[in-house]
Amino acid sequence: MTEETQPVLILAGPTASGKSALALALAEEFDGTVINADSMQVYRELRILTARPSPEDEARVPHRLYGVLSAAERCSAGSWRDMALAEVASAHDAGRLPVVCGGTGLYLKALAEGLSPMPHIPAAIRERLAVRLEAEGAAALHAELASRDPGVAERLEANDGQRVLRALEVLEATGQSLADWQAGPAEGPPGNLDFTTLLLAPPREALYAACDRRLAAMLTDGVLDEVRQLNAMGLDPSLPAMKALGVREFSEFLAGNCDLQAAVAAAQQATRRYAKRQMTWFRHQIVADLLLGAQYSESLLPETFSFIRQKLLTAAG
Repeated sequence: MTEETQPVLILAGPTASGKSALALALAEEFDGTVINADSMQVYRELRILTARPSPEDEARVPHRLYGVLSAAERCSAGSWRDMALAEVASAHDAGRLPVVCGGTGLYLKALAEGLSPMPHIPAAIRERLAVRLEAEGAAALHAELASRDPGVAERLEANDGQRVLRALEVLEATGQSLADWQAGPAEGPPGNLDFTTLLLAPPREALYAACDRRLAAMLTDGVLDEVRQLNAMGLDPSLPAMKALGVREFSEFLAGNCDLQAAVAAAQQATRRYAKRQMTWFRHQIVADLLLGAQYSESLLPETFSFIRQKLLTAAG
């Protein structure tokens, strides 16, 4: 590593593709620090539901930004980016290789390409719209957004309450469209960071099967207790943590509104749909330096290690 070029590995891929296991292997091989880039794994109350690395795996190499926020907090791409850049710098200072691992595409894009500056939203506006979201529902607010800012509304799903809320907040606070703010010049990453991106992209059927297996395994790991404890916190339903895959489905079971088999099947379906959206996003938004077209297994390691070793040698030379 030199002061001129500091390497950063980005490991992207859909949920259940095996990113965490590959990141651990990479960190052990190259003296790395694994830095979380999953928008739900930042919440400490969601270890099982978000398939965070186990305490044993976290003890094998440094892991950062896992479980660092309460479910009562909101984490944005901008706030995560600030934390991630600090952890990247800390890893370099310790002579370690940052391995940024996650499936939240916006976070990865924010790190590697920067973010457009966004306005401050007064608390009164934020709270008023959050109350409306809870009372009226996402579809109603999306309809309002469509009448006031049709271009942005067209890009958002009607049930995506978090993003609809954000677009209305910006409109209310500034009188300008979120699209206008996003079109502004982005604040890029530090110029001395040299990003190498790896993308895990398993075949769809293998990925879907892995999604289903992981959801089923969560039951024996205690996911129902985890969801029960989360609900006991009495949090605002619009908070990001309350939108985590499985929260709604397992909450329905705990409330007696469906049987466990139906809850698991619904959570599996939601997870598969999310994985499909992730893969679509990655295909259009991520230019990978190394595409790994398989579910993670140790058979991928020789090719991956060789590729990274060559990249590091080239950067150092």
